[in-house]
Amino acid sequence: MTRGKGRWSKPDPDHGVEEATLLILEWLGEQGVGAMIRVDSERMREGRPAWTFAAGGGPLSEGLRADGASVAECMGRALLKLREAGLAVPF
Repeated sequence: MTRGKGRWSKPDPDHGVEEATLLILEWLGEQGVGAMIRVDSERMREGRPAWTFAAGGGPLSEGLRADGASVAECMGRALLKLREAGLAVPF
């Protein structure tokens, strides 16, 4: 991880990964990884997983994508894939 900028708060047991999503995206950017999360209203209306996380570049040898029915599900899957790709996201 790059030098700390003092923005990592102590985890709150009443909140999940969705509370840290923007911090995770910012941390990935600091590592040279382009990343985004989006919601697709059409997939939501159709009852399909509407949230998508996508990342690529920097230390990732290839891009990755994770989908979920909620922000928490999407980011949980994204964190697993990032860790499998060798990025130890500090969350």
